[in-house]
Amino acid sequence: FVLETLALGAALAFGQAQAAPISLAGSTVTGTYNGAGAGVTGLDHLFVAEAGSNTTAVVDNDLEFLTSDAVFAFDFSNSGLLTIYANDTLPAGAHNFTFDFGASLLAAIGSFSVVDPSGITGAPVLTVLNSHAVSLSLTNVSFNEQFGAFTAQFGGAAATAVPEPGSIALLLAGATGFGLSRRKRARRA
Repeated sequence: FVLETLALGAALAFGQAQAAPISLAGSTVTGTYNGAGAGVTGLDHLFVAEAGSNTTAVVDNDLEFLTSDAVFAFDFSNSGLLTIYANDTLPAGAHNFTFDFGASLLAAIGSFSVVDPSGITGAPVLTVLNSHAVSLSLTNVSFNEQFGAFTAQFGGAAATAVPEPGSIALLLAGATGFGLSRRKRARRA
């Protein structure tokens, strides 16, 4: 029982803090749709398909990307939010995207998660590929209406809470005392 108490206490003492949102301000992002750069066009190129049009700078309150068929739109915010819009009925097939920020981010990407799924049915698959790139699959997602949307958040690496030395000592002393009192009760019985 003492070991269980110690394990529980250690888990509480060393619990992880939530990952803080990361800023996308001043970053440049390159996108692909089903593995092809030609599948997305960026704001810097006025959404015209041309060489390099799948790379654009993040501009707060503007759409950064449209898919070449204009079905999806992507809006990255300086605060680390990504809102994905469906402008039309989704065609059948795979809908997989990658977004790579290269070395333009101020902090490494540690998490990428849905924060507002109210505009969709189904679960998008969001994956952190590395410290500067993510992928998302919308293959099993349907939008609840034309121009429906959902929002995801980029976060930094989760910080591990480090307990103070006094906290550990108090935890161990309490667990030892609790274990000794249980042992004395067991001997009396």
